[in-house]
Amino acid sequence: MNILIIGSGGREHTFAWKISQSSLCDRLFVAPGNSGTSEIATNVDLNVNDFDGIKALVLKENIEMVVVGPEDPLVNGIHDFFLQDKGLQHIAVIGPEQKAAQLEGSKEFAKEFLYRHQIPTAAYKSFTKENVGEGYKFLETLKPPYVLKADGLAAGKGVLILNDLDEAKAELKRMLIDSKFGIASEKVVIEEFLDGIELSCFVLTDGKNYKILPTAKDYKRIGEGDTGLNTGGMGAISPVPFATSEFLNKIEQRIVKPTIDGLQKDNLPYKGFVFIGLIKVNEDPFVIEYNVRMGDPETEAVLPRVKNDLVQVFQAISKGTLDQVELDIDDRAATTVVLVSGGYPETYEKGKTISGLHLVNDAVVFHAGAKKDNGSIVTSGGRVLAVTAFGKEYHEAIKKSYQNINKISFDKMYYRKDIGFDL
Repeated sequence: MNILIIGSGGREHTFAWKISQSSLCDRLFVAPGNSGTSEIATNVDLNVNDFDGIKALVLKENIEMVVVGPEDPLVNGIHDFFLQDKGLQHIAVIGPEQKAAQLEGSKEFAKEFLYRHQIPTAAYKSFTKENVGEGYKFLETLKPPYVLKADGLAAGKGVLILNDLDEAKAELKRMLIDSKFGIASEKVVIEEFLDGIELSCFVLTDGKNYKILPTAKDYKRIGEGDTGLNTGGMGAISPVPFATSEFLNKIEQRIVKPTIDGLQKDNLPYKGFVFIGLIKVNEDPFVIEYNVRMGDPETEAVLPRVKNDLVQVFQAISKGTLDQVELDIDDRAATTVVLVSGGYPETYEKGKTISGLHLVNDAVVFHAGAKKDNGSIVTSGGRVLAVTAFGKEYHEAIKKSYQNINKISFDKMYYRKDIGFDL
């Protein structure tokens, strides 16, 4: 069959790399894609939210499956767009419908879902500019640090964790009154701070059945020792060494099962990935957030460990037969380290020539913010490349990732040298 992947990051290159290995895939398209996907698929210059353009491509190229990478088109209802069009209804779309995508599209919606289904999470309240004064008062009832979350999508940058009460009040004003994150912060969720270590749990569901993918730990801060500004992610490790079988059982019983049951009870149609951001507090898991797609860069560490034909798995999701799939997971650890443009996550320059990619061995380089330009590969975004390697355990894998990073260079290239340091 002909397959389309929507998106342009490292996650989408990883999907393309995996799907291109399937005997079921005849032709593979990525919209808009990047320099990495162009090596194994046909890139099509389309915006991820250009649903009419995507429809025209799907019909022209006889595409039978659409895999949606980023959250934006899902929250904007791309799955519904296909279901409501007679010419597109038969096409398998991997990603939830718009109603269910609100789990990521609205922090308040997600918190209400968690409370309704008695899934462990931090206490919270929501505020708008109309009741900002009540927000200040609520902050005064909490112990620091204070957690402020823009309700809507803010490209992974809408969460603030602040130690000072006055600073927290000032930031709440900036978000609600001064529109710091635009419409994303028209409503702000304030929640209690949970102290623990974070991890990500990934679940595949056909809306009724589910399969749990390998866990991963993502490193969000730009600076070593988890310091500095939040980014889209600087690296990831899979599996998570501290996630014992007992702890994983708690995740499944207390969080995954009630989440999938909750989707059915609330009539939230869901075919795709559920990404559950978790925190381990003492020995118990709590939900920090839901995402309605795979994480990036966790995908670059998780997906290479899945030995199954991914297209077969996606077909089972589409048909509602995921219970008949047995996941085959590589026992080895996988690590990925992200190379970013100098200055990221703030202003950075683009168009820097990348060299040394041909020297990489015993690792896979997934492209993210990179594109082809006159025969060269140049930087085109903040997160440029992700270097993934395997090892018997994560120490060995991370060593291989770093050994291969030493072969790659571009002007002002930066990466964290301490991925896995806290484990």
